[in-house]
Amino acid sequence: MTITIATDGPITIIAIDRSGARNAVDPATAQALYDAFLRFEADGEAQVAILTGQGGAFCAGFDLKAAATGAADDWIDRVAIPDDWTDAQAQPIPGPMGPSRLMLTKPVIAAIEGPAVAGGMELALWADMRVMAEGAFMGVFCRRWGVPLIDGGTVRLPRIVGQGRANDLILTGRRVDADEALRIGLADRTCPEGQERDTALALAHDLTRFPQGCLRADHLSARMAGTDLAAALRREWASAALYHAEGRGGAVRFAGGKGRSGDFGAI
Repeated sequence: MTITIATDGPITIIAIDRSGARNAVDPATAQALYDAFLRFEADGEAQVAILTGQGGAFCAGFDLKAAATGAADDWIDRVAIPDDWTDAQAQPIPGPMGPSRLMLTKPVIAAIEGPAVAGGMELALWADMRVMAEGAFMGVFCRRWGVPLIDGGTVRLPRIVGQGRANDLILTGRRVDADEALRIGLADRTCPEGQERDTALALAHDLTRFPQGCLRADHLSARMAGTDLAAALRREWASAALYHAEGRGGAVRFAGGKGRSGDFGAI
């Protein structure tokens, strides 16, 4: 398995487990994440989920080595948005990173250590709250490779940090460390290195103290309607053609050793 699932009372903890690839998501992992969050949503005993990564990384994005070889092409074609998809809440469908098109009724908290970059940042943005450890960082690192944001990043980032800051992060792709993320609202909590999961777990248990029907109703009302989210994600998906036009070549450069460890120099 490329993910692990654990429970702590009413809390479901879903962790990406590909530490050798800094938890980059390949098609099998994307499908596993999507299925896991559907099960969480359907579980009457589960109240809050934590999304995290094993081995000191949250998620380094989509697996560019799989993209470079063409192994991900079938998956990208499979997750093309259907013509009849009009409501993200009523019509669950997977995104390239897995759960990124789901609109759940229950809260999800991202517990972030190390990189949450490119598609990994989009997974963090998909979560309802973000806990970042010292040393963790985000960034639209796929800017270097011509891989577009097609997992809701262009939809959610401006709503979280405002349009101006979103413009900066999307256009430059620059690294955002935990302290800046907290300052601009990209992170909701920070904590010492290695304590992100415990901090997220304490926060999750705190949420379970409240009447859940009211909590979920207010949470739903505060977000985009499912129809609006579907329309926004469909608009973003128009960029998917660039995955083939520019992203494949960028993925080949990455697989060949360029741009490792977030290097924006020799790309």
